[in-house]
Amino acid sequence: MIIQPEFDGGGIPLGEYPRPQFARDSYFPLNGRWEYAITSSEEEPERFEGEILVPYSPESPLSGVGRQLTADKFLHYRRTFTLPQGFNRGRVLLNIGACDQCCAVFCNGGMAGGHEGGYLPFTIELTSFLREGENALHIVVRDDASSCIYGRGKQSYKSGGIWYTAISGIWQSAWLESVPQNYLHGLKITPDYASKTVTFQCEVYGGGSVSYGIYEGQSLLCSAKDVPAGRAVVIDASMCRPWTPSSPELYKIVVTSGSDRVESYFGLRTFSRGECGGRQYFMLNGSPIYQSGLLDQGYWGRGIYTPESNRQMFDCLKKVKSLGFNMLRKHIKVEPLLWYYYCDVLGILVWQDMVNGGAPYKQWRIKLGPFIDLRLNDSDYNGMGRADARSRETFMREAFGTVEALYNCVSLCLWTPFNEGWGQFDAVKVWQKLRAADGTRLYDHASGWQDKGGGDVCSRHIYFKKVRLRNDGRRVLALTEFGGYSFTEGGVPRAFGYRRLRSRAKFAAALKVLYLKQVVPAILREGLCAAVYTQLCDVEQEVNGIFTADFRLKADEELFRELNAAQYAAFNKALEVAGEE
Repeated sequence: MIIQPEFDGGGIPLGEYPRPQFARDSYFPLNGRWEYAITSSEEEPERFEGEILVPYSPESPLSGVGRQLTADKFLHYRRTFTLPQGFNRGRVLLNIGACDQCCAVFCNGGMAGGHEGGYLPFTIELTSFLREGENALHIVVRDDASSCIYGRGKQSYKSGGIWYTAISGIWQSAWLESVPQNYLHGLKITPDYASKTVTFQCEVYGGGSVSYGIYEGQSLLCSAKDVPAGRAVVIDASMCRPWTPSSPELYKIVVTSGSDRVESYFGLRTFSRGECGGRQYFMLNGSPIYQSGLLDQGYWGRGIYTPESNRQMFDCLKKVKSLGFNMLRKHIKVEPLLWYYYCDVLGILVWQDMVNGGAPYKQWRIKLGPFIDLRLNDSDYNGMGRADARSRETFMREAFGTVEALYNCVSLCLWTPFNEGWGQFDAVKVWQKLRAADGTRLYDHASGWQDKGGGDVCSRHIYFKKVRLRNDGRRVLALTEFGGYSFTEGGVPRAFGYRRLRSRAKFAAALKVLYLKQVVPAILREGLCAAVYTQLCDVEQEVNGIFTADFRLKADEELFRELNAAQYAAFNKALEVAGEE
């Protein structure tokens, strides 16, 4: 069954239910207008400065604020709420999709909890702080976009080139839900196409047993009842059709324990790599697959890190798929869970980067990287900007947290722990640790020009020069960044790109040469298995997207369909030749 998303936020910004991978019918949205203040103290201010529209960061135009939070200041949020009659079923939980960077949550004057790290969802229980009638939430945020401790992605206080405006505060949906005293959490879904099974595992806070059911529409296909909490159970899924980009079949899951009920979904698929004709290939459900993708920075124009609407997010992905691309590399950012759900629904494979951090990067390394293999020692923590042990520990905690948060996303097929040496350390060891946490995906352990020989991918970034590749024979050969051609019809101050084109016609002609004369031959000669063009859309001064910042395509749709069709045809031809050898 192909599930279709619904769009009805009830007049609330990004008001659609934000967590389809673990959905309850208990939903009290907190997106909307809050009071805000930026002060020099963490104490709740006596007077607030105005209103901010959550979940847009104060730096964004859509927030209504348009101010940069600096490391020496505190961002305060305040709002009141009254729970509907009968809402509280025993416990009330506050969920926030992401808040950059560190926050403390107060309810009716009492500290309910806090969170560190700007990219992952978190939950804080409010039950003991609630009172009858009106309640008050106060959230205090600190953010240092130059910190060496936390992941920061492409954020910079001095934007320009490949670095963009720093954001802060709540930038994903906030909502309340209510659960019984004993409630479900930590659902883990592991489909396996090879054995035609799916494995479920779910914890129960407070203890109890768990029951699982797989549905096609309203019809129950199979179930497992009264499984002890935390114990894995394997269910026959042979009646389920496989998930693929061309046929993204998804099935509903219902999980219950006592009076708690959660809905989720899964797709029957297996990611692996395999050998054919002496070369390594990406495999989906046991068959080789070519992946043609775009580098997706996850910036949304006036919302910066946050889209104007969930429909805008879905429509962007739908357009990508219609152009013939079957993959996106989510670059140095973690998106809202709805973004991954839309990829699952549309059949877009996802490569997920971990969020980079560490000390400020040395400019000479960044500038020399595209031309010279520096072969840096990534166990030299001081030289790599990871001298602070807290920085390395935080990276691992955030990386494991990313794996946990996105584990059930059907389309996610590859993890990238490090990119171009930014904050890289012990890449092979880090890959091995992450693989132990999730062995169901592949790994590009050090994307770009600090390859340490680990992972599943022989990963190359090529800019400023022609695409020439060499297959190491041990791993899958992938062009994980290339292109970056810049073209804009409007005036962009300090516009940046890797090759500037002066007209729409020249931009289209250059893309044809790049793909048909360089990428396609690499598929046939070297066994290239993936190509990730830089990039999806323009971001601030970096104008090398195939879309503008407001998602207008820079060339005819048919051109991209033609270039993608040529890649898939070449890959099929290469497979034929490999099979004959």
